[in-house]
Amino acid sequence: MPELLGHLELQPFRERLPWRGADLQTLRDSLRPVRLPPDQGRPVELNAGRPPGVKAVPGPERLLALLDPPLGSTDPLALVVLLHGLGGSSAREGLRRLGWALQGAGFAVLRLNLRGADPGRHLAPGTYAANSNADLLPALAQARQLAAGRPLLGAGLSLGGTQLLNASLAAPGLLDGLACISSPLDLGGCSAQIERPRNAVYQRWLLRRLVCQTLADPFGVGAEERQALEAGGGPGTIRVFDAAITAPRWGYSSVAQYYAEASPLQRLLEPSRRTALPPTLLVQALDDPWVPAAATAQVAELAQGPGLEVLLPSRGGHNGFHCRGDRGLQGCWSDRLTALWLSRLVQP
Repeated sequence: MPELLGHLELQPFRERLPWRGADLQTLRDSLRPVRLPPDQGRPVELNAGRPPGVKAVPGPERLLALLDPPLGSTDPLALVVLLHGLGGSSAREGLRRLGWALQGAGFAVLRLNLRGADPGRHLAPGTYAANSNADLLPALAQARQLAAGRPLLGAGLSLGGTQLLNASLAAPGLLDGLACISSPLDLGGCSAQIERPRNAVYQRWLLRRLVCQTLADPFGVGAEERQALEAGGGPGTIRVFDAAITAPRWGYSSVAQYYAEASPLQRLLEPSRRTALPPTLLVQALDDPWVPAAATAQVAELAQGPGLEVLLPSRGGHNGFHCRGDRGLQGCWSDRLTALWLSRLVQP
């Protein structure tokens, strides 16, 4: 880790007051939202596929993305596709702030809303999963056209990074580089972690967002799904939600099969699969309260190399990394790291 940060001329992560500890790092953006300029992203509709367990609807299905140019009048170095995490969207403060940092570094940015996420909720029925390749592969192929001959890069926060990893493992050459921040590699371990008593508030918050997002489907919700979402106060855990909604919608026979097959960990540990990835950066705090670091540490131990770099700061929480020296729209430590690392790919 020191060698990579030295190359990037970035100091190691150090917490800053008052955001000390994993939970305050995780909650900082909710407790003190970043003051961002008005969202002026240009809407772009991208092609989507169709999850095998989602009812077909008339007409084509689309995903909505917001296209942001680089700051200033410079030509973009590359196009970066940004993916949000569970229950998020293109409008989330953390995603927009990362996008702003990338724009400042000379990149064009495409903030993609996954199936079911506002503001593109009306364009496709259903919801997304950790492996959304049916949607992502055609959308990223169209993003390649938008890149107009420039490199096409990816950056994902939390589950968004997992989805981009799965897409890159399924279709080598789809991206020219990928950065994943706080991204689960082992869904079963992540589900068990969020069910710990200390994380009860987090789990309730996530479930509220997921249930509302699912019930807001303008194309309708099946009777069995509605029963699972509303009876007895709704699903009590993320695992129960995934068993009732996510797994069957994406063609898995059970939540166990979904967690096993949509987790990128085992494929990352296979040399032949790993070497097919584009240059990839994984960043995972050891104190992340949502995502256990064990899977990422396993990858770091077995798979470090010039094509796959792993940073494991001891602190930072989940999508936190609020550091000494943060300066507003320049982003937090992981935002600056992502911008510097991607810049190194296109300007070695």
